[in-house]
Amino acid sequence: MAKYVVRLSAEERAQLTELISKGHRAASVLERARILLKADAEGPHWTDPTSAEAVETSLSTVHRVRQAFVEEGLAAALARKKPTGRQYRKLDGVQEAQLIALACSAPPEGRVRWTLRLLADRLIALNVVPSLSAACVRPTLKTTRSNRGSNSSG
Repeated sequence: MAKYVVRLSAEERAQLTELISKGHRAASVLERARILLKADAEGPHWTDPTSAEAVETSLSTVHRVRQAFVEEGLAAALARKKPTGRQYRKLDGVQEAQLIALACSAPPEGRVRWTLRLLADRLIALNVVPSLSAACVRPTLKTTRSNRGSNSSG
């Protein structure tokens, strides 16, 4: 495992000290600033377990902050990484309306009802979307208020 040695310049040290003394930032930013100050090779040069205990955080956080500072610099070490798992909608409003209209129409010949796979395939065949999976159809239909099994439409 690589050892990441933090060497702060006088300017960076002053910037971190000022950041902590003002205290008008997110708690995670202040925590990371404290970790960097304690890990500074020119200053206290605390070990990871000692820094983690003093700042009341995990060893992995201390390690990640050191690594980010050495590899990417001060700004990257202070900022949290953005989550990467964000899923965006596959269908826009017009496409959703077409899906709902299709789901409320009569099913294809030889079928009793629409399946999610049939709906996805038909939207592709009608050139509504270039590609679509059945898993993308389900949340759209789940959020609609129409119920084909109900006697009333409202």
